[in-house]
Amino acid sequence: MALTKLERRTRIRMRIRKKISGTAERPRLAVYRSNKQIYVQVIDDLNRVTILSASSKEKEITSKSAVRKTEQANLVGKLLASKCKEKGIENLVFDRSGYKYHGRVKSLADAAREGGLKF
Repeated sequence: MALTKLERRTRIRMRIRKKISGTAERPRLAVYRSNKQIYVQVIDDLNRVTILSASSKEKEITSKSAVRKTEQANLVGKLLASKCKEKGIENLVFDRSGYKYHGRVKSLADAAREGGLKF
């Protein structure tokens, strides 16, 4: 029997997560993508702490009207990069959470790299 999209993504996500882990020096950048929004968290897995987060629901992004979802992800990536710079974080491990590296996930990653983050 074929897997549903959610089951397939969960399998891929677990396969990725057993290989990567975030530390205090190099935290994990976890992406969650819903139908309307995109969320990212910078996580230290050893101490089990979320260091910072950004999403498309933040005031800087929702104030812009008529923004497409890929442009929204680009803005979230830039916002994340600026927040990481304030905290002194430059190196990250990218966790795409089972999503294809395409579209909104790619747009977010490219914007974060342009903002000075390395992963």
